[in-house]
Amino acid sequence: MPLDVPPPPVSAVVVEAPRLPPLAGQEAFSTASYDAAQLGASARLDDVLKTTPGVSLFRRTGSDAANPTIQGLSLRAVAPSGAGRALVTLDGAPQNDPFGGWVIWTALPGEGLSGATIVRGAGAGPYGAGALTGVVALRERATGGGLSSLSVQAGERDSWRAAGTFGTDHLLLTASSSRTDGYRPVRGAASGAADVPTTLEDGSIAARVQGVAGGVRWAARVGVFQEKRGAGLFGAKSNATGSSLAVTLATDRWRLQGWARSSDLENTSAAVAAGRTGTTPANDQYSTPASGYGLNAAWQGKSSDWSWELGGDVRATEGRTNERFRYQNGAFTRQRTAGGRTMVGGVYAEAAYSRPDFSLTGGARLDGWRSYHGVRRERDAATGAQTLDAPVADASGTTPTARAGVRQRLAGDTWIRAAAYAGFRPPTLNELHRPFRVGNDVTEANAALKPETLYGVETGLTGEGAVRWSLGLFYNQVQDPITNVTVGIGPGTFPVAGFIPAGGVLRQRRNAGEINAYGLEGDVSADLSPAWTVRAAVSATHARVDGGSLAPQLTDKRPAQAPALTVTAGGRWRPIERLSLDADLRYESKRYEDDLNLRTLKAGTSLDLRAGWALSPTSEVYLAADNVLDANLAVAQTADGVTSYAAPRTVFVGFALRR
Repeated sequence: MPLDVPPPPVSAVVVEAPRLPPLAGQEAFSTASYDAAQLGASARLDDVLKTTPGVSLFRRTGSDAANPTIQGLSLRAVAPSGAGRALVTLDGAPQNDPFGGWVIWTALPGEGLSGATIVRGAGAGPYGAGALTGVVALRERATGGGLSSLSVQAGERDSWRAAGTFGTDHLLLTASSSRTDGYRPVRGAASGAADVPTTLEDGSIAARVQGVAGGVRWAARVGVFQEKRGAGLFGAKSNATGSSLAVTLATDRWRLQGWARSSDLENTSAAVAAGRTGTTPANDQYSTPASGYGLNAAWQGKSSDWSWELGGDVRATEGRTNERFRYQNGAFTRQRTAGGRTMVGGVYAEAAYSRPDFSLTGGARLDGWRSYHGVRRERDAATGAQTLDAPVADASGTTPTARAGVRQRLAGDTWIRAAAYAGFRPPTLNELHRPFRVGNDVTEANAALKPETLYGVETGLTGEGAVRWSLGLFYNQVQDPITNVTVGIGPGTFPVAGFIPAGGVLRQRRNAGEINAYGLEGDVSADLSPAWTVRAAVSATHARVDGGSLAPQLTDKRPAQAPALTVTAGGRWRPIERLSLDADLRYESKRYEDDLNLRTLKAGTSLDLRAGWALSPTSEVYLAADNVLDANLAVAQTADGVTSYAAPRTVFVGFALRR
């Protein structure tokens, strides 16, 4: 009797999120790409992205220790900002916080991503508001595949982290959680009782369901996150929570997406006593409810070598900060409510012509923006009597932008490209309405801020052979940049802000003239042998402020937190099949903590090492050390010269599964 023929194996159904491909010709702009393995190789996504020089948070501090309000991402060292001057999207939905524009990286574990594309200086184009210095476009993993990724690690200072993804035919689940006892930013002889570790406890979970109905691909994604932080000063801490929802419909020709985000931030700050002998409460931001929502749509067409895209989007935000401040005689004596609403929306048209050896792309966009219903009221905490009611006038306007690029094969695998572009970023609710305090430094809000715009040109050469390389030059001008401008030095009492103690300064957010920057950026990578892979990259930027009549004291100064030179290098060696050894180095030249260039943060170099042992083709155990040389990497400095540092050497072990 013949044996039954076994049924053919059934492969898992893997389905990508509904999205439209980028138009041909996007290679004319300066880009960098990451795959799933690269994005999941580090515990924090911003640590992966900063291997591209010029990509950074506001300070050198990573998101494992940075306060949420300075986790905004900027591209190129033109002018970093706490709010961030780059737009971050996940399958088309903005990920920037609706109140402050920063990004809560806890909600974006690398294990849940299949890829990322960084587009530097490409203008607003199809991306819209917020893409001032460019965009980071993240792509989520496909559904299916069961347990497709898992990371578990433990390290020094009672640190641990776990994250992973699980998928069925129509569902993707992504979850992460971590905690650490942290480290003291101020170390050595300068530290005192005021200084404590930067602790962190965080978690996120997201689910995406999707399917096909009537030939239309659809997906719905919902996510939540929370992170609790100690800020490195006794009594200073934060608690950020939020949720998101995105619903997408798409075919091969069009996409329609609606999204919503909500967030709340509790943030307490402290004043530091002389000699850092202790702290006293300075501000208690006990609630900052905010929401953002929007709609975007695009339609693509193609005819022979031509393709085009028409689209538009609208985004709205609303939020308020509720705070207690002016701490006297053991209690807060004032209460503040400040906030409002913003809206921005635009339409665009792009077209591209593409042949095997040549491509041309260009488009234009028109946006309208509005800030309205702004309030700032302050009351006496004991009596409820109103002490300040600052009228906030509504503001609105329109901003046209455009971009164009060309790419031509020179010979073989060598290409030349050139591009020109414009982008803009409206001020956030945080910049318009919320004052804040860090130590003894106070920054006032400014409800009269207007959008900042960037105009740029660039050119470059690329090679796509066995050795992959690129070299580019750029010139960018930021008009009306939103800058924290020093307006007073303590000790002293100032209008609205009140008393500024010795060692502190008073700043206000202002549209300060313009920033002119030119620079060079390049990278190279190669597989030297089946066992050796190497890469290196450099970004050199000369950026200077022209403060004009509003801030003449800033003229010829370098923008705060903008290094002139960044160099990264890395390599992987596989001496035997199961063993992989990785090294990553990052050098950064000096930068200035403040707008007046009075506080210098010295140059620094960090080196990370990792050794992995493969248990199977898709899993490994590893031993790693970040900042293995235990370098003191300066991240901040007070007016009286006390420097804060990034994390010291940290050793950890872990297990990783990637399918």
